[in-house]
Amino acid sequence: MTELAPLDCVLGFIRAVEGGGGAAELHPFLTDDFTLTEWPHVLSVKGAIRDLQATLAGADQSKDVVENQHFEIVRTTCEGNRVVLEINWSATLLLDLPHWDAGDTIRARTTAVFEVENGRIRSQDSYDCYFTSPGQLTVSV
Repeated sequence: MTELAPLDCVLGFIRAVEGGGGAAELHPFLTDDFTLTEWPHVLSVKGAIRDLQATLAGADQSKDVVENQHFEIVRTTCEGNRVVLEINWSATLLLDLPHWDAGDTIRARTTAVFEVENGRIRSQDSYDCYFTSPGQLTVSV
């Protein structure tokens, strides 16, 4: 793979995930010392830190958990090798999870911060906010 600009690399990675990519499809976007930090949320109350191998294994396993992933990129911010995405994410569940049943559409608003090095992603910090009720987000003023 030729070296991509940071934003192009991150967006390519997101599209590969959205397309149901497993380890083989995602690995070209990630450095060998890649780290994923998932900050606490309703499905991972303690959060998690994963290295490259755990991340790729999770990508392969995700095919048993969700399908039809969709990433609506709301905003991108780039500064040097850092890319920040604000995303509306959804997917169809293939199994029951806390707060949802198989067949439900699961939704989250997420912010992800990526560090890119030599055209590959070195780290990702994800801040996910899952919607646990079918209602829309409401704002009180």
